[in-house]
Amino acid sequence: MALPKTSIPRPGYRIALLATCLAAVVVMLGAFTRLTDAGLGCPDWPGCYGHLMWPTEVEEVARADALYPDMPVDTDKTWPEMVHRYFASTLGLFIVALSVIAWRHREARNYPFRLPLFLLFLVVWQGMFGMWTVTLKLWPQVVTVHLLGGMSTFSLLWLFTLRLKNQRWQTDNTSWGQMQRLRPALIAGVAIVFLQIALGGWISSNYAAVACGDFPTCRGEWWPTMDLAQGFNVTQGIGPNYLGGLMSSDARVAIHMVHRLGAIITSVYLLAFSFLLFKVAHSGVRRVALVIVAVLVVQVGLGITNVLLVIPLPIAVLHNAGGALLLVSLITLGTKMWMAKKPLEQD
Repeated sequence: MALPKTSIPRPGYRIALLATCLAAVVVMLGAFTRLTDAGLGCPDWPGCYGHLMWPTEVEEVARADALYPDMPVDTDKTWPEMVHRYFASTLGLFIVALSVIAWRHREARNYPFRLPLFLLFLVVWQGMFGMWTVTLKLWPQVVTVHLLGGMSTFSLLWLFTLRLKNQRWQTDNTSWGQMQRLRPALIAGVAIVFLQIALGGWISSNYAAVACGDFPTCRGEWWPTMDLAQGFNVTQGIGPNYLGGLMSSDARVAIHMVHRLGAIITSVYLLAFSFLLFKVAHSGVRRVALVIVAVLVVQVGLGITNVLLVIPLPIAVLHNAGGALLLVSLITLGTKMWMAKKPLEQD
């Protein structure tokens, strides 16, 4: 099946594409900040020890240490936190611009103006959760929701970009029918991947990634002692400081093992789903299916490497990026399938 003829992008396409690229950078910076334990690199918000950037001069550092004696300045942690904040703030300005463009074209036929307005709402909440991440001292619930908000922002920006690009797959009766039948399975796939990303965020926010130092077993056992009730107690109170985590060893093992089981379920489902995609009589669908399988294989390899090499920073950041890429691969497929032209609409 041939790909569509070149279509004219809708207003705001280039800005949306830049915003999506910036969102990808923000997601990576967020992972870097989290994995270097720099989430509390600045104990205040929105500044850093009362500075717009971060204290660097000897006198500034001395004043900051006096102001926050329990959290002395650590430059290796202050700059990742503030760089992340400034990139996230810039992304917010891009989304404001997209919302203005969308509102101006709200009367245009098929212009997706509601999506950027929702993104504006989402990014405002992301800013609030960013503040609460600091003020509530890395409370795991807030950190995990903040991660999911970042992934959602990136995914929805990519969806919006695809909508504005305005390229639609050409279909025939066979491929159109096959796509329609696969829609529920695709929605389920997105939900499974999103839940697995949430489990990854819960691991990170509770410092459970190193709970199991071997693979495929955990602590030399296939089913080690674990505390599921404490590990997934989402009603835990706000502690004095969650840096380093407050859960018991058995609770962290429970989180780690559930994430491993989730990885197995996700892998099996996506492989089975991709097998069905390869049977669709459309080259575009098969190409996206190939991307999904490739990203999945790399993602599983990165996860295993994280365990065996005890969370090396570059691999851990790439593992976060792999989760985002897997999600947007499914978003791409869904957007293309929903936008595909019915056989009677062909040019």
